[in-house]
Order: sequence, then C-alpha cells, then structure tokens
Amino acid sequence: MPEIINLAVTLGLLVLLQAVLGFDNLLYISLESQRAPEADQSRVRKLGIGIAVGLRVILLFVLVNLVAALQDPFYTTTGGWVEGSFNFHSVIVLFGGAFILYTATKEIAHMMSLEEEGHAVDRKPSPPGKVIGLIVFMNVIFSFDSILSAMALASKPPLPNGEHGGYHLVIMVIAILIGGALMILLADKVTTFLQRNRMYEVLGLFVLFVVGIMLLTEGAHLAHLKFFGNEIQAMTKTTFYFVIATLLLTDIVQGRYQKKLAQEKMRKEKLHDV
Repeated sequence: MPEIINLAVTLGLLVLLQAVLGFDNLLYISLESQRAPEADQSRVRKLGIGIAVGLRVILLFVLVNLVAALQDPFYTTTGGWVEGSFNFHSVIVLFGGAFILYTATKEIAHMMSLEEEGHAVDRKPSPPGKVIGLIVFMNVIFSFDSILSAMALASKPPLPNGEHGGYHLVIMVIAILIGGALMILLADKVTTFLQRNRMYEVLGLFVLFVVGIMLLTEGAHLAHLKFFGNEIQAMTKTTFYFVIATLLLTDIVQGRYQKKLAQEKMRKEKLHDV
C-alpha cells in the first residue's frame, strides 16, 4: 500500500509539474494558432497539441536512454571574449529561446504597424500545416525541461550495487497524457479570452518575450557560456513568475488608471456643455 501511495503522489506532482511548466507553452500555442485561418484555428490547436504529446512520449524514452549522451559537449571554445561548452540540450534550448524572441518581437512590431487610417495592417493567414508544424516544434522545445524535471521526480531508488534504479516510465507517460489533455481542453478557452480581451494579448506577447529570455539564459547556463569572463546565470522560475506577476499588476493598474482618466474627461466635457 505505501508503494501505491508513493506512486500516486509522484503522479500528482508530475501532473502539477506539467501544468506549471506548460503555462508558457499554452500561451505560445494560443497566440500562434491565431495566425491560421479562423475556421481552422481550433483544429490546428488540438491537432498540434495531439501530435506534440505523442512526440513528447517518444522524446521521454529517448531522453531516458540517451540523457548522458545529450549532456556530453560536442563543441568547446576557450579564450577570447566568448567561452562555452555546447551540448545537444543547450543548443536546442538556445535555439528555442531565440525563435520565441523572434516570434514575440515580430508580433509586437505587427501590432505597432498602423496604416494612415489608424487600422492595423491586415496579415495574410498562414497555412494550417505551417502553424501546426510550429506548434509541434515549439512544444518539443518546451518538453526538454519538463521531461528532465519529471525524470528527477520519477526516478527509482538506487540499486544495491549503487547503480541508478531507473525511472517510473508508466507514471511519466500517464502524466504527459494528462497534461496534454488539459492543454487541449484549455487551449480554446485561453485563445477566446485573448481575443475578447485584446489588451491581454499584448501582455501575452511580452510574457512570451520574457520566456524567450529565460530560455536563452538557461541554454547559455547549460553551455557554461561566459562573456568577458562572466558566466551567464539561468533565470530561475521564481524570477520568471515574479516578472510575470509584475507585468500583470502593471497592466491592471494602467487599465484602471486609463479608465478613470476617460471618466474624468467625460465629466469635464459634460460640465463644459452645461
């Protein structure tokens, strides 16, 4: 019985981990899916997440068997103003961070681009296949951290001879499937909320921008990157959520302040008319 309770607790922690680490992934999916034709957006989100969850399970088995090889450096640079030791994991995370920064910056620039009439420039919808491909690709990028963290939580006790005891693979697979199901259920709701509250879409893009920075610092830390002898430290999850909370609070305060200014302006105009 204690073993069953232990496995149940591990499963609960893994599902919670998938939910917490999947927040930024879900936000990216919601924003990226809006690039597809409106009639295809829901299908794109669900299909993209479904394929990505399947690949995440495959990636789990790959990482369990090749985790040591993925951590071995294949390129090292010393001396000069840049030093580092790159492995497959660090390169994937660095590339994912750079891609998210590019996506967020491009979308922010698009929202800032206005025609003379004051309307946003129309953007041609992207093919559904392209959007699904991007969702699957970025989901795999986000998967590395969640899977490696899950492996740490779901590892078995060491064997009597001191060797690693392995992992509770079934528990991890179940947690991934539950996490994927939750993402499918919430993706449409998050997208609808962003569409009805356009001000939060801007906030979401800046959150993605911070996510990109977090991934870049994490990848640089994994590669032990140094600039002019100063090693880059990874942004912690605590710092990430603090920044997000600050952005959200600022957005709420600014929205209420603008509302009060508008009410005050209307009141003065009424007094002036009288």
